[in-house]
Amino acid sequence: MYNNLKIRSPWAQMALFLGAFGATFFFFALALLLIKGGNAAQAPDLGNPQVLAGQKFMQAAWTIILFGLPSLVYALASFREKPLRELGFRPATLTSFYLLAIVLLAVATPLEGWLGMLNRRIPLPGSLVDLERTTDKQVMAYLKVRSPLDIVINLLIMAVLPAIFEELCFRGVVQRILIQAFGHPWGGIIVAAALFSAFHMQFQGFLPRMMLGVLLGAAYWYSGSLWPSILAHMFYNGIQVVIASYYPKMVDDNPSVPAFLGAGSLVLVVGLVGLMRRQSTVTYDKVYGLRTDDLFEFEDKGNS
Repeated sequence: MYNNLKIRSPWAQMALFLGAFGATFFFFALALLLIKGGNAAQAPDLGNPQVLAGQKFMQAAWTIILFGLPSLVYALASFREKPLRELGFRPATLTSFYLLAIVLLAVATPLEGWLGMLNRRIPLPGSLVDLERTTDKQVMAYLKVRSPLDIVINLLIMAVLPAIFEELCFRGVVQRILIQAFGHPWGGIIVAAALFSAFHMQFQGFLPRMMLGVLLGAAYWYSGSLWPSILAHMFYNGIQVVIASYYPKMVDDNPSVPAFLGAGSLVLVVGLVGLMRRQSTVTYDKVYGLRTDDLFEFEDKGNS
């Protein structure tokens, strides 16, 4: 048994990651301002196909660079060997976890909708509401389908890339550090999910997005792999993209979800998470980062 961590303190790890994240954010934002020049404050004309294509390219670059680069810096600085494997790029302990993660998010859809209804009843400052409406309009412009190629590009930008790089950042790095800091998986899973939701700056959907983050975090923890979380995230975002692209009225209408559907969804979610827990071979050790084999197993605490 050996320690693969170069930096043992989780707070030192977090400081390293936040420093890399802040520097990446600053330089990317600066580059964006230099590219736009005097038009930085002007809203882009998304009705112009060339402008729209440029915006989509920038969105893809933003996702890859902002979430991917700091995660890579953290991994290379924190681990002696196999840094990406330590962040979760390894096979799940059981192949059933790939399907279970996708089904988990699918059955959580009514619960997500019910939490969204509850969230919208929480009063928010008008500036935040207006910002979200502007963002929603931009997203709908991105997702407008003019040719078969558009849906492929939309799925890549809005489903595939966010699934890979957001999971790498928030589950692979942030959740990992927080679990080590708290000494308990659920503390790290919940706080990482809250940060994941808050970063999207869409607070009318904070609760449902946080709930989805918790489920993705649980899928990562119990499977011992980032791939089930990535596949589930990709599947969920992909369904949303298809619906918004071809049936935008369903998104605009915000259909209400009866309480009994939300309750039934909650029962299924709890049951599936319990099933994952029972099937999991992942355990937690007080000295986070010690590993005895290639399945990311720890020794002390069990699956709690």
